[in-house]
Amino acid sequence: MAASDVAVGIIFLSQTVVGALGNSSLLLHYLVLYFTGFKARHTDLILQHLIVANLLTLLCKGVPQTMAAFGVKIFLSDVGCKLLFYLHRVGRGVSIGSTCLLSVFQAIKISPENSSCSDLKLNIPKYIGSSTYLSWIMCLLINVVFPMHMIGRRSNKNITILKDFGYCYSVRQDSTTDSLHAALLTFPDALCVGLMLWASSSMVLILHRHKQRMQHLHRSSSLRSSPESRATKTILLLVSTFVSFYTLSCIFQVSLSVIYNPNWFVVSTAAIISGCFPAVSPFLLMSRDSTASRIHSALVQNRKNASHVRKIYII
Repeated sequence: MAASDVAVGIIFLSQTVVGALGNSSLLLHYLVLYFTGFKARHTDLILQHLIVANLLTLLCKGVPQTMAAFGVKIFLSDVGCKLLFYLHRVGRGVSIGSTCLLSVFQAIKISPENSSCSDLKLNIPKYIGSSTYLSWIMCLLINVVFPMHMIGRRSNKNITILKDFGYCYSVRQDSTTDSLHAALLTFPDALCVGLMLWASSSMVLILHRHKQRMQHLHRSSSLRSSPESRATKTILLLVSTFVSFYTLSCIFQVSLSVIYNPNWFVVSTAAIISGCFPAVSPFLLMSRDSTASRIHSALVQNRKNASHVRKIYII
């Protein structure tokens, strides 16, 4: 086994383990908050779906890529290959959709009362649940075509036009079919990225205007220290990280589709970059949202409620 393969395998293994632990810890974060009686925020549901999508993306891509890098390549049948690629695409799509929903929701939430979004601002919490589930349904339907051309290394099919992904093969089609296939899979992603950039620009503009207004009025209180501002900055950080990694991932994905027979380095680099956001995002969220502070707030609120009930009982 070459030293480069070992190095790539260690990178895949580290990325998968660290990302899985980070997302699992964040999921535990929400379980703890739920059992301590803390009232969930509207964005918590979207974040929970983002965590599940991240785990799905990491495990379905990172585990087989790690095994292939360490020399274990012939371990999946055609069905296993199709299922892993399908679940990875679904998780990736839901991750994009959830990040998009977060940015759009927060942009509407912090918009001024006299803006065109004022009516939508009151009703948008009602649509969060349906929007997240719709994201799953759309990703499940759109990506059905993706695994059709995937076959495992154990396959006995005599096909000569293949693209090697390390542990699976992709059957190459004619240029027209490949272009239509790529357009179908890319359009929803491009739409979500466009919405994210619009929402992020709106949030930056709103925060900038508010800061100028507070400085002009010489007030001590500011949106800068409010929960809305902290949440907005967290989502902006999350979106900027996503867009950066997504742009790099798109460059390598285009390279994979254009190159007739891509080498192992290009395939591995594309897979590593695609796993960066699912691995990094939970740590970005945890760094900006302390579990301890939220649990403390929940316990304080519970004590106040208990004290209030005790006083009523004594009276």
